[in-house]
Amino acid sequence: MSTQKWRIPATEGLGFRLGKGQTVRITDVEGEQVADIVAYRADNPTEKFDPTVTMDALRKMKVTPGDILYSTRYTPLLTIVADTVGQHDFINSACRPEMYEFTYRKKDHACCYHNLNKAIAQFGIEPPEQHYPFNLFMHTVIQPDGSIRVKRPLSKAGDYVDLRAETDLLVAMSACPASESICNGYVCTPIDIQIL
Repeated sequence: MSTQKWRIPATEGLGFRLGKGQTVRITDVEGEQVADIVAYRADNPTEKFDPTVTMDALRKMKVTPGDILYSTRYTPLLTIVADTVGQHDFINSACRPEMYEFTYRKKDHACCYHNLNKAIAQFGIEPPEQHYPFNLFMHTVIQPDGSIRVKRPLSKAGDYVDLRAETDLLVAMSACPASESICNGYVCTPIDIQIL
């Protein structure tokens, strides 16, 4: 069976199916590039990945290999099999047009919200009010005083995360288009996807 591979161009998105037991490798091609990922149950797309449920189930914000990503209904969706970076983000929602207007005074900016909507449309899933993804390679730090700081990603060229599906999934990903922020090292670059 041939291996499925895609390259998500900088600032764009991708949707794909991931069967139970399959593992997807998400690779930061050039380094310091955030990849937003959302996942829906293929047999019931009203049930999807939820970062807050995942943090509740794991009792932590920093995941390591062996940890599970859970759905809105506490169903295991994905297991982290391998991770060469170890620093990702659960607390930031997908960037959207209003965020670019609010933060950078820019209109009609490419965004993860639109990329993810376009990616899930092929599966007949309607756009949600907002996406709450697993932000791979994003380096967010909560300071002792409770303030939140986004830092330069720790991922280098070729770093990757492997995720194994625990049920049949519909997956959408976005190579984050925020070149204005240190969250992508101020330069947007591609993300590679490979079903192992």
